[in-house]
Amino acid sequence: MARRYIVTGRVQGVGFRYYVEHAASRINVQGYVRNRRDGSVEVLGMGTSAQLKHLRAALEKGPLMSEVAGVEEEPARVETRYEGQFTIEMTTG
Repeated sequence: MARRYIVTGRVQGVGFRYYVEHAASRINVQGYVRNRRDGSVEVLGMGTSAQLKHLRAALEKGPLMSEVAGVEEEPARVETRYEGQFTIEMTTG
């Protein structure tokens, strides 16, 4: 199962990507996190529905210095290149 999340608010420059990488690794979710040029953060999570529920809760909370305004979620395609890993990627459109 795969989900794509777009997190808005004060989520860049506050350690958000590293926070997400740590949270995803802790619950064995695969995928990536990356900043977007519009100031939001994009996350692809792949795992069980229970794992993705935990990931969403972590995204809604964010690290101490962040202020999460919202989390949009949509189904995504499983991307096999991320199987077995969760990575921080470069900024995207």
